[in-house]
This record gives sequence, C-alpha cells and structure tokens, in this order.
Amino acid sequence: AQAKAAAKALGTKSSSAAAVGDVSDGLAELNMDAYDEEEDGLELFSTGLGDLYYKSNEEDPYIIKNDDDDDGEDDDEEIEDMTIKPTDIVIVCAHNEDEFNSLQVSIVEELEDGDPNMFVHHEVPLSDFPLCTAWMDFNRQDGEQKGNFIAVGTMDPTIEIWNLDVVDEVEPHYVLGGVSKKKKKVKGKKGKTYKKGSHRSSVLGLAWNTVVRNALASASADKTVKVWDLSAGKCLVTLQHHDDKVQSVAWRSPEVLLSGSFDRTIAMTDMKDSGQCCHKWPVEADVESLVCDPHNEHSFVVSLENGMVQAFDIRTASSNSNPGQPIFTLHAHEKAVSSISFAPSTPNFLATGSTDKMVVKLWDLSNNQPSCVSSLNPKLGAIFSVSFSIDNPFLLACGGSKGKLKVWNTLSEPAVANKFGKGRQNAPALRNDPPTE
Repeated sequence: AQAKAAAKALGTKSSSAAAVGDVSDGLAELNMDAYDEEEDGLELFSTGLGDLYYKSNEEDPYIIKNDDDDDGEDDDEEIEDMTIKPTDIVIVCAHNEDEFNSLQVSIVEELEDGDPNMFVHHEVPLSDFPLCTAWMDFNRQDGEQKGNFIAVGTMDPTIEIWNLDVVDEVEPHYVLGGVSKKKKKVKGKKGKTYKKGSHRSSVLGLAWNTVVRNALASASADKTVKVWDLSAGKCLVTLQHHDDKVQSVAWRSPEVLLSGSFDRTIAMTDMKDSGQCCHKWPVEADVESLVCDPHNEHSFVVSLENGMVQAFDIRTASSNSNPGQPIFTLHAHEKAVSSISFAPSTPNFLATGSTDKMVVKLWDLSNNQPSCVSSLNPKLGAIFSVSFSIDNPFLLACGGSKGKLKVWNTLSEPAVANKFGKGRQNAPALRNDPPTE
C-alpha cells in the first residue's frame, strides 16, 4: 500500500522510449472514429462479477465436486464462502506485506440483520511491488465477450494483466512490455534487453478506455505515456510530452488523454491528431493524482504533492482569456494529496486522501467554491488510495500504509446526508476492516 511513497523515491533518470511504429498507423488500429457508446467500466470497486458469479454450483467450472460424504459439509461451507452473490460488492486492492506482493479481492456483503461484513475472498500473487491498477472488461480472446480483468503496474516496467475470474491463478493472463529473457552484453557487462515498445522504468499510472475497449494508457517513471492495443498485446503509441516521471493518466473522452507529471504540468493529447499534445497546464507542485469530473465533460481535477487540489476547464486550452488558469485552488491537506475520487452519481462530491494526519476528507465543489463537508481518520496510516463505488455511490474504499482496507459509508455522516442524501439517510454505516488472518 506504499505505492505513492515508493514512486516518489524513484530518483533515476531513465531514457524515454521511442514511438512504436508510425503514430498515425498505430492509432488507426484503435479505430477511434468508429467506436460504439458503451457503459462506463466498473473499475476496482464494484459488483462487476463476470464469471465469478454463477446461478448454481453446477454451472461453476471452478467448483470441484467431492463424492466423499464425510467431507460434504466442509465442502458446502467452502463453496458458500467462495460464492459471490449478485448483491455483493467486490473490491480489488494492491497489497504488500514484508516482501509478499499481491492483489486482494475482498467482498462487502450485507447480512440479514442489515449489518455489513467484509472479508478477503482470495489473493492474486504479484511478482513485484504494485504501484497502480486499472480494471477492464476487455477479453483479448473474444473482444465481444466481456470478461473481468485487471491491469497492474509495478516497480518493474512490465504491465501484468490478470483474469479475476480464476481464483487460483499464479501467472498473469498476459503481460505488456517488460524485460526480454534474452540479455545482451554492454561494455563487458550484462545489460537488460526490453521487449519492443516496453517502458524502461516503473509503471506509475494506468487508465483503461471504457469506449475504445482494447485501449489501455500507461504512465511511467521513464517520462513517457504509452497507449497499448490489448487485442494484439503491443504498444501502439509512445508520447514524450513530459520532462520528468509521469504519475497519472486519465481518458477525458474516447480520444482525448490527460497526463500528469512530476515536471509540474498536465498535458492534454488528442489521439485522433497523431498523438499531438494540444495543451499544457502548469501546476504548483508534482502531480499525485488526476481524475476527470464524470458530471462535467469540460473539467478535471488534479491533486498535488504540496497538499493542493486544483481544477481546470479544458476549454481554456483554446481561449486567450486566462489560459491555463485553474477554476479553483484548494488547500486540501498539509502534505501530499495522494488520491482523489469523484462520487460517480453525485455531482460536486469529491473525496481526498493524504499522508498528513492520516485523514480522508469529503468536499462539496458546488459553484467552484470547495467546502469541507466531513472528514474521517480511518486509522490506516498514511492514506494512499480512495475510491467511490459505482454501484453503491456513497461507499468509499480507503487504503493506507498499514496495509488494511476500510470502507466508509459517507451517507452515514449527517452533513453528507443533508447535502447530498435526498432521502437516502437510512444506509448502514460501513467502517469495518476485513478480519486479520
């Protein structure tokens, strides 16, 4: 859970990778002119079950029947524990304990008495320290048949793609980039040989395109942004718009990509215009997190290393009046604002997490005049990640340096209910940790 701190500690200056093939040809393969409207992806905190859920145990290919009557009850209990119900909420989080790295797939379920219960369903072992994730439904074996996959960026330049529908998977479904098994000698020393199109350093940010579903963007400490074709498993475009490590990427629209860097700029790239950088906005400090406002097609919000949060309007990119000026600047925390998240179905509702005082804050951004609505110390240590649920829009998942996960039903806070609830005040308060094994 110490991904942000690890990313900030990367001090080496890696050389940027060259673009893979011709930029225009590569982008043409994504066919951005002919995309169909799709529903937004479920990201990391959702009931996006894919094949994890089956109507009956007989339909589930991963349940092995045992004819031994003595073990029948134990088997039934194990099957019940592993079965994911349609009403369950699934949370996937990156986890590190000592030298063991993994993805933890946790379930939040509501019991008959109305009380919630959260537990770790299973873990996926990772080869290196995880820094970022991106959920996606694109199945490279059958692009029309949606799956349940997650891309993981680590300290290694490899991007691992895992199939979350397979519980006991020990190897990624496939990988993007990374070090080739073949090595070459450089001046008498063994040097690394990278796969064609690979990043050359840690992958710090990932963003899946929910409309052009075979497109995945990645940001790296090698100062580049890459766009990958998931169907072919190759890099189509390498963008070199930044002068320092690139921390975060976000799709503003199916063809417009935003990226935030330690060079203290936000770059906007039109992928239909041969990947040209349309505009850059200067910010006050290193970029920590970047999100687009799901309720306003023109705005995005960035959090910074100095505790500030700034909002921008992309229309200023073509305006001569106050070009590059933020809509607002908010002193949200005393230290780095490591993560921000918009409530997907509640306009002007933003959560921020920081390394200062281990606090998560909730903000009302109405009229571009931010005000703090509520705050919580979830006792997770330094906060590294916050994420609202898509299916239960007031639930906020929080992760921190203590390696634990907490879920906060923000609607249980009177100020939130009064401001945003509108009759939804009866939801249970969720602030529980998964059991410690």
